[in-house]
Amino acid sequence: MIVRQFLQWVRTAPAGERAAATSALARAYLYSDLSADDRAAAEGAMIMLLDDISPLVRRALAEALAASEKAPPAIIHALTTDQPDIAAIVLEYSPLPIDAELVDLVATGEDIVQVAIARRPFLPCSVAAAVAEVGSADACLTLIENPAADVALFSIDRIVERFGHVPTLREALFMREDLPASTRQALVSQLSRQLADFVASRAWLGLDRAHRAAKEACEKATVALAADSPCGEVRPLISHLRESGQLTAGLVLRALLSGNTVLFEEALGELSDLPLERVRGIVHDRSAASFRALYDKAGLPPSAYPAFREAIEAMREAMHLGEPGHGSRLKRRMIERVLTGCERSVIGEIEPLLTLLRRYATEAAREEARLYCEDLVGEDAHLLPPPDDRAAA
Repeated sequence: MIVRQFLQWVRTAPAGERAAATSALARAYLYSDLSADDRAAAEGAMIMLLDDISPLVRRALAEALAASEKAPPAIIHALTTDQPDIAAIVLEYSPLPIDAELVDLVATGEDIVQVAIARRPFLPCSVAAAVAEVGSADACLTLIENPAADVALFSIDRIVERFGHVPTLREALFMREDLPASTRQALVSQLSRQLADFVASRAWLGLDRAHRAAKEACEKATVALAADSPCGEVRPLISHLRESGQLTAGLVLRALLSGNTVLFEEALGELSDLPLERVRGIVHDRSAASFRALYDKAGLPPSAYPAFREAIEAMREAMHLGEPGHGSRLKRRMIERVLTGCERSVIGEIEPLLTLLRRYATEAAREEARLYCEDLVGEDAHLLPPPDDRAAA
């Protein structure tokens, strides 16, 4: 028998030649028309080769058998527990390992093994969840970039929680079109904290000032994110903000001063535990008493009530209409109206509110100036002749 001759030869052959012969034997097993006896002998020879001292031989076996459904299960199972670079070949391509085996290998395997599993085609939800829970950053990045992986939202949220600070992974997550607004906001929040710590570590700003600036930038991005999200995603976003401690009076006020009534009303509904329709009715009702009752039920600070009262009046008068942003940017005229109204109030505990409103007014003025200058430059560029004509002149 050819297999008997192979076994006699393989005992003394060099490792490189053994590897080449092993590859030929495995391909013959898969694709040649062998008799039952020869097939059994070839399988026995391959099982024996699992104990070869050279990784070249076992790697050749893995490369030849990995993608085939006809590979002997015992050999595939043994190769999945071989040294990591050999196991990874089988774990990436073989259709034979079951989900429970893959989950166990994710939990116990090294980084290269986890990455190979995360790269598998048609990766089921349970295995993806295991990668998200205990996989390395590289494995999670591979999982996020695998279009054939069935990744549940809770797994994505777990990856954000564990590795949202890793730039390459954060970028890959932002590229996903199925990423909900609440998850995007969690990434924005992690990025803002990371930037604040970086700025403070370089002594460019004091720690408190850096974190305040980062917090306001995060709130600005959150309002813009809500404005660009479908209405159905706003309440889950609000719930996430509340659970993470980010649903503050400052954020709710920023939403109102940006003309983002959807975010404002959803936030009041979440905080007051009242139906959204009832909240909308109170917000658009002209009764100051009913809004004050809603405001108090939502647990918002009494010192900030004058700003909300004035902003509601400005919203009812449609003072925000005609200003750019579509609910994503602070509206300068609204803020000026609110500031004027609040400055008439008794000075005392309202001073921090005035400080916040003045920062909002400065931000709105700078944004308005930037947009105005961009429009001017755009008009000038439109009026200029083409470059070739200018060169000729």
